[in-house]
Amino acid sequence: MNPLRYDLKIIASWIAPGSKILGLGCGEGDLLDWLKREKQVVERGIEIKESKVVSCIERGLSVLQGDINEEIEDYPDNAFDYAICSQTLQQVYEPATLIRSMLRVAKMGVVSFPNFGHLKIRLKLMTSGCAPVTEELPYSWHNTPNIRVLSLDDFKEFADQTGFKILKKAAINTNGCQGKRVTVLPNLFASYGIFLIGKE
Repeated sequence: MNPLRYDLKIIASWIAPGSKILGLGCGEGDLLDWLKREKQVVERGIEIKESKVVSCIERGLSVLQGDINEEIEDYPDNAFDYAICSQTLQQVYEPATLIRSMLRVAKMGVVSFPNFGHLKIRLKLMTSGCAPVTEELPYSWHNTPNIRVLSLDDFKEFADQTGFKILKKAAINTNGCQGKRVTVLPNLFASYGIFLIGKE
């Protein structure tokens, strides 16, 4: 069993034991599996890639294959305590619609994403004049799944415009299972942002 990634450890620390969880774009189910074993959550997941859904099911997780934007609409209001969208928001066509859906089906949401405002990205763009490829964003402009470019500050502004509340946040730098929180100028020095959100 692989240890939990640093960003997922932070998300897990925010989840109350015994909660009902919906994982959106849950991948191979690392976080859902950990939460089920360690915090006895009742888990559901949605993942678009069939091979990853198979991995989840092999782990005993309740995950269905489909598009998160469509499948979330099948759940009733307040069916979950938390809806988690980890490192997926930047790949969503209509993020405001997804956030509203998350906060319709769950009391709170957790959203994390790579910070495109990170100093390394700014410097690469400035010095090379080309779209940057980094460890956190390892794709060229033409084959990236990331269709949204956002920073930590962008997300805070988005919260005000969309009408949801940021309840808790963590700005981090991470290398797999290791990492650290960034407290000084996080929009410049953090590679990822993690936000616990709720209704206004």
